[in-house]
Amino acid sequence: MSFAISSLQNKRLKDLRLIMEKSKERRETGLFVIDGWKEILMAKDAGYYIQSLFVRDGSTYKKEIDELWPENRPESVLVFRDIFDKLSYRGVTSGAIAIAEAKQHSLNQIQLSANPTILVLDAIEKPGNLGAMIRTADATAIDAIICCDTATDIYNPNVIRSSVGCVFSVPTAMASRDKTIEWLKENHIQILTTSLKSSITYTQMNLKLPTAFVLGTEATGVHPIWEDCSNQNIILPMLGKNDSLNVSNTAAVLLYEALRQRNK
Repeated sequence: MSFAISSLQNKRLKDLRLIMEKSKERRETGLFVIDGWKEILMAKDAGYYIQSLFVRDGSTYKKEIDELWPENRPESVLVFRDIFDKLSYRGVTSGAIAIAEAKQHSLNQIQLSANPTILVLDAIEKPGNLGAMIRTADATAIDAIICCDTATDIYNPNVIRSSVGCVFSVPTAMASRDKTIEWLKENHIQILTTSLKSSITYTQMNLKLPTAFVLGTEATGVHPIWEDCSNQNIILPMLGKNDSLNVSNTAAVLLYEALRQRNK
């Protein structure tokens, strides 16, 4: 463990905060921040390169760091408790913050199973929703998530936090709508789009087939291109006064229905 940092004005902490808070900084540097020891370990297990660690003074991670990185150990910096707690979302429950290198997320990196399930997220904006859907994708063991024309950075700290680190375990690709549609058709995956247009109830569909669920934003729904290219538009019945669910709840319903059908 190297020297202890005792001020928020330290250049290392200023750089860390920039990466944590600014999507542009993450894009330009190719780096992102992981807040929490559990999430750091998940990223390491998924093959992410951990560049540096900022450890809260008084934590017990020094021995674990030595054991986990017997070679090529990331630079480890001790941070005074009051300073660390101002940096971390979780403070004392976090214990460590890492700077890691981002990965590429292309369609050709997805390794499909014999009978794949894919979640396509069209222009999703809210990091909390994206993180929640990644967490559900991990729970249902789907093949991949594809983010199309999205304004949400998957390395946003809120995505990492709300996914409880599953952003590192779920294969995720970033692609345009056109490229994604082409890829799905090439791999003979049926496209089911959540839409009111010419739709049927999701339980009427055969989800034992290779399937991609397409979900859009709650405000505007999916782009019309998905409604036009879909094998079938589907809907969840709404029996109350509201006309839609939160998008992450919709994803959970659909993915667990696919899991239920396939386990029958």
